[in-house]
Amino acid sequence: MSFLRGPKRPRFDPEADQATPLAVAVSSADRETLAMVRAALALKRMRLAFQPAVYAADPGIIGFYEGYIRLLDPQDRVIPARDFMPVAETQELGREIDVAALQLGLMALQRHPQIRIAVNMSARSVGYKPWQGMLARALATHPEIGKGLILEISESSAMQMPDVLMPFMADLRRKHIAFTLDDFGAGATSLSLLNAFRFDIAKLDGLFIRSIDHNAENQRLVRAAIAMAKEFNMFLVAEAVETNAEAIWLRDHGIGCLQGYLFGAPEVSPDFSRFRRGRSKGLG
Repeated sequence: MSFLRGPKRPRFDPEADQATPLAVAVSSADRETLAMVRAALALKRMRLAFQPAVYAADPGIIGFYEGYIRLLDPQDRVIPARDFMPVAETQELGREIDVAALQLGLMALQRHPQIRIAVNMSARSVGYKPWQGMLARALATHPEIGKGLILEISESSAMQMPDVLMPFMADLRRKHIAFTLDDFGAGATSLSLLNAFRFDIAKLDGLFIRSIDHNAENQRLVRAAIAMAKEFNMFLVAEAVETNAEAIWLRDHGIGCLQGYLFGAPEVSPDFSRFRRGRSKGLG
C-alpha cells in the first residue's frame, strides 16, 4: 500500500471528472502555444537548423546534417519544441509540421545538391496527401534530390503502424531515399519488425551516450545495440555526444557517425562547403 497517494474520491463524487484550476491553466497555456505554432506555419515563420553528424573515424568529414525545424513567435523567438510537440503529434498539426520540415529540407537540397539532410517525420504522415504531394513534386522536377534525403522516424512511431510504413519505405528506397530509425534502443522494438523494416541507419538514443566512457551500464547497452545494428545491417549513429572521451569510446567500439554539440550546434546557416559526401555503406 502506498502512503504517497492522496485520498481517492468516492465514485459518486460529482466533482471527480472536473478539471482542477492547475489543469485548466495548463490547458490554456497549451492552447496559446498551439495557436502560435499554427500562426508560424501559416505565415511561414519557420527555419531549419542543421546539425552535422561526423564520421567517428575522421570527425573532419560530415556524413550528413540533421535538420531541426524551428518555428518562430511574432517576436522571431523560437517556440520550444518541448512546449508543443507532445500535443501536436497527436493532432493533424503534427503532420503539418512534418510538411513544413520536409519543404525546408527539400529547399536546402535544391540549393545545395552536394549535401545530405535527415528530416524528421512521424509515421502518421505516411499517406498524408500534402506531405506525399510535396515529395512527389520535388522528385518529379529534381529526380536526383532523393539521393540527398534521409527520412528519420522514431522507434515508437515506426512500431505503431508497420503495415503502412514498410511499403512506404520500399517505394521511396527505389527513389534513392534512405531511412533512419531514431531513438534506437529506447523503446520495445520487435526484432521481427526490425528485420522487416530494413532501416539503413539507426541512431542511438542520447540517454545511452552520456558518460559512456565510464558508465558501465550504458556501455553494456550500447555494446548490445552495436551488435544488433550489425546483425540488421544498419549504419549506427550516436547522438548527444558532448565530450572527447565519449567520442573516443564510441569510435573505438565501432560507431559509424557521431552527432552532438562536441561537433557543432544546430545552425540555421551552416558552412555547407565543409560537407563531403559519405562513401561508407549506408551513407554512400
